[in-house]
Formats: sequence, C-alpha cells, structure tokens
Amino acid sequence: MVFRMKKVRWGILSTANIARTKVIPAIQESQYGEVVAIASREYSSAQAAAQELGIARAHEGYEALLADPDVDAIYNPLPNHLHVPWSIKALEAGKHVLCEKPIGLDSNDLNQLLAAAEQRPELKLMEAFMYRFHPQWAAIKSWLANDLGQIRLVNAFFGYNNRNPDDIRNLPDIGGGGLMDIGCYGISLARLVYGCEPTRVLASLRPLPGYRVDCLANAILEFPDGTATFTASTKTEPTQWAEIHAEAGLMRLDRPFNPEPGRGANVHLQLQGKEQSHSFREGNQYQLMADAFARSILDNTPVPTPLTDAQGNMRVMDGLFASARENRWVDLG
Repeated sequence: MVFRMKKVRWGILSTANIARTKVIPAIQESQYGEVVAIASREYSSAQAAAQELGIARAHEGYEALLADPDVDAIYNPLPNHLHVPWSIKALEAGKHVLCEKPIGLDSNDLNQLLAAAEQRPELKLMEAFMYRFHPQWAAIKSWLANDLGQIRLVNAFFGYNNRNPDDIRNLPDIGGGGLMDIGCYGISLARLVYGCEPTRVLASLRPLPGYRVDCLANAILEFPDGTATFTASTKTEPTQWAEIHAEAGLMRLDRPFNPEPGRGANVHLQLQGKEQSHSFREGNQYQLMADAFARSILDNTPVPTPLTDAQGNMRVMDGLFASARENRWVDLG
C-alpha cells in the first residue's frame, strides 16, 4: 500500500510574475500541494504578495525561506542566472526543487546543480516545462505513436512583444534573450516529438536596435530521420503554433505551449486526406505539473521529467549559441 501524506508544503522563492499569476494559484488549487511561505529580498514585497494570495508567511530574504522547517519543497522562478545557485542552496537545505526553465545558463552551470543533486538523492529536482502536462499532449503522443507514422519535419513559432529594456528578459548578463526565454520550448517540443536527440544544429540569433540580447532566434535541428525548425521572437505580436509533418499525416497545434484554462487548445489532424479537429478546453498545466511533482515526493517515485531531459535541452541550447557565434553548423555527436 502506498502511503501518501496529505499535502506538500511549498515555499516560493521571489514574487516573480509567473509565480504570482500562474504557479501559486495553481498550487493552491492542486490536490497534493499548499503554499505556506513566500520570500522576497524586500520584506514589503513578500508581505504584499502573501496578503494578496492568502499565504500564511512572508520571509525577508531567500535564506529565511530555506530555513523554514515547515517548507518541504520550493519553486524557483528567479532570473535565469539564479536558477542554479539558489536551487543548490535549496537542496543543501533539504528542500525538493521545482525550477523554472531553462534550469541553467549552460551545461557547465547545470552540471554544478546535477552534482549537488547527486549528494541528496532523497530529494526531487525537476525543470518546470509545464506544457508537457496539458491534456492535449497525452493525445498528441498517442497520435504520434499510432497514427502519423515516421516524423519528417517539425515547425514551431513562439513569440511575444517585450520592449521594456530593463526587463530581466532583455538583460544579457543574467541569461536574457529569446532563445533562453522561449526558444527552449521549441527545443523541448522537437526532442519530445522525435523521441531522440538532434545530431547537429544551426542558429541565427539577432538583437534589434536598442537591445543587447537576441530578439529573433531562428534554429534548425537535424534528427536522424527528420528536421525541426523553430522561431522565437520577443518583439512581435504574441502568437504560437506548431506543425508536425509525417509520412502518414499532418498535425497542427494552435497553442502548444501555454493554453489558458477555459480557453483551451485545438489540435488539427490530417490523416490519409481526411481532416479532423480536437478541442481540449479543460486542464491547467501548472496545476497538473505541481500535482505530478508532489506525487513524486509523496510516493518517493521518479519525477515525471527527469534531469536527463534538462541535460539534453541544455546541450542543444549550447550548440545553438555556438552556431550563431561561429556562423556554422554545430555537430552534437
């Protein structure tokens, strides 16, 4: 018989927008989690967020939250350059860690976190690619396995418009730029669809006037039996889509990455010349991710997205940065 305690008690490192508007409400609605504490560098910010969201305790400083004995797991939505150091500190404090993507700045950065995780094998650590938990992806993976045949081409686009030069996503020294922010989704989707790793990659990363980070990221990933391309844009009208072209069919996803609960997502299929559409209007991927991670803690089972997946995504990202820097294809071996 599996024994399951009632709830995982979550602490939130920072009052980041994604935490306040997406992840905290999702955990509060989840079956196996509750948010018991939140921290900020400024106590007033933590206190305001705690009052707004109905969280029992506010901490001044991240160290105070990690020292809180009533916190079992932390969610780390800090800027990219702080993902690894604060996730390591959390593991050292005996906390399970769900960390925003990308989990590190590069493979060397990530390796430090992996080494820390090896020292605490009883603790769970996972990169927060929430899109994989949306109900549409269970159906998509079934169609990929049973209906579409050999995949030959994957195309994806993810864009939004962020023109604030002081926004952390527009700052080069802390892991800003389109590839790090949303290009990682295109990499993740391609690897998930093909079910293997690319052999070589090519990238164009373009800043725009007034910015020192890539605002337009275009990439080609070659797989053993096909190709994937994606564009990530941080300076255009918000939109997203993905297409999967296979020998026995075609699939188009209108919101592959972050469909809103209630608004849902549509998947369009063309199989042997016949078209069909499927709508997925229920399911909060943040809530489903939080519950899946909590179950791995409560049942002491592997996390649903292993660290090897984070390593694979980071390896491709390293290759794309090298390709853009050196203006050439980069072999991944």
